[in-house]
Order: sequence, then structure tokens, then C-alpha cells
Amino acid sequence: MSEPRIGLGYDRHRRAADRPLRLGGLTLAHENGLLGHSDADALLHAVIDAVLGAAGQDDLGTLFPDTDPRYAGADSTELARVAMDLVKRAGFRVLSLDAVLVIDRPKIAPHRAALRTSLSTLFELPVDRVNVKAKTTEGSGDPELVEVTAVALLGTRAH
Repeated sequence: MSEPRIGLGYDRHRRAADRPLRLGGLTLAHENGLLGHSDADALLHAVIDAVLGAAGQDDLGTLFPDTDPRYAGADSTELARVAMDLVKRAGFRVLSLDAVLVIDRPKIAPHRAALRTSLSTLFELPVDRVNVKAKTTEGSGDPELVEVTAVALLGTRAH
């Protein structure tokens, strides 16, 4: 492998009634989803930005602007697939992903394995190279916000 490349992604969304809660490409049972132009999948958005950043590509907002009606309600798994195509065309592959969600509810622990599997599938790497952790605000933040920070490690593709 040539020199590894690291990317950092961050996203946050406010809660919204009457929307499904999408995280990591999955729909989680919860009374409120997240507000956003697309499906507001904060976990995928942060991971996509981390992967794109490591590959030296434009960020999510540049590629899929929230001012473009074509992306209203967009499924973020499709955005991830486009991002992965860009990463591959740039000559890279994802080696590992690590993400931290700041979310008070729902509890992420029961969904952690499924989230890791979903991300490993979307970003084409073994599940043991994907980590998803969750933290609560412990009363110090806004429980109506969901924030995610993600890091991606990329290497060059084998020829």
C-alpha cells in the first residue's frame, strides 16, 4: 500500500416529527426522524464526507447540494454508492471506518451490529474494520440534535 490517507467527516441534524429515522442506511424504529433535504442520515453523511475527503474529492454538500430539488428526500445509500464510485475512480479503497454518534435516543447498542454490517457493505470492507460508537449528551447538550463524527482510512487499490 502506498501512503494511507485519512478523512474526517461531521454531520448533525435536528429531530423532525413524521419522518423515519435513518442512520447508517437503516431505518430505526423511533417516533422522530431527522430534518434534512435528503433522508437526513447523519451517520452516512459523516462517513461519506470522511471517505470523500480522504480520496481528495469534493464534499457531500458540493456533490449533492441541498439547493438542488433532485436530492430532495434522496436515499443516502445511493449517495454512498456514488461516493464509492468516485473513490474507486480516484484509485483508492476504504481500509477502515470509525464513527461516533452523539444521540440520546434511541439507544444505539441494540442496532450497533446492523449499523456496522450496513456500513461494511456500502463501503466494501470487512465488518471488523468498521466501528460505530454512541454517546449521549449526559444532559449537557441539545437532545433534539444528532451529531456524528467519522474517520476513514483509505489506501490505493491493488492493480
